Amino acid sequence: MPFVRIDTLRAGPERLAALGRAVHDALTETIGIPPDDRFQVLVDHDGTSGTLRCDDYLGVHRDEGIAYIAITLRSGRTPAQKQALYRRTAELAHAYAGTEPRNVFVVLTENESADWSLGEGVAQYLDTALSLRRPSAGLPAGR
Repeated sequence: MPFVRIDTLRAGPERLAALGRAVHDALTETIGIPPDDRFQVLVDHDGTSGTLRCDDYLGVHRDEGIAYIAITLRSGRTPAQKQALYRRTAELAHAYAGTEPRNVFVVLTENESADWSLGEGVAQYLDTALSLRRPSAGLPAGR
């Protein structure tokens, strides 16, 4: 259950949607996220009321084509899985949206089961049996 936020600068709706697809496909391919497990906030800044800042940190030259991708997910992935996710995200962002790999900036934030409520005021992942059920399946009241 990742939660993804993508911020771009003047990307336009098509490119932003393509970046969302790229990240989701990378998550399904590299760490096994189910295809229907897609929760994303896609934000395109216009450069006037909102903008993005970047520098050439660690020798990576970034420009206004940058896509900041923040992924929050439950902990448990290995460093190798994370590396595969970063690599595949950059590949697919380039293939789908034309975003150069140098402009694909990804940060992962891991948390625990108690940190998620998927609706109805319930922490669905706290109960192992419930974590296998979809929230729309009618969870018992008060759980």
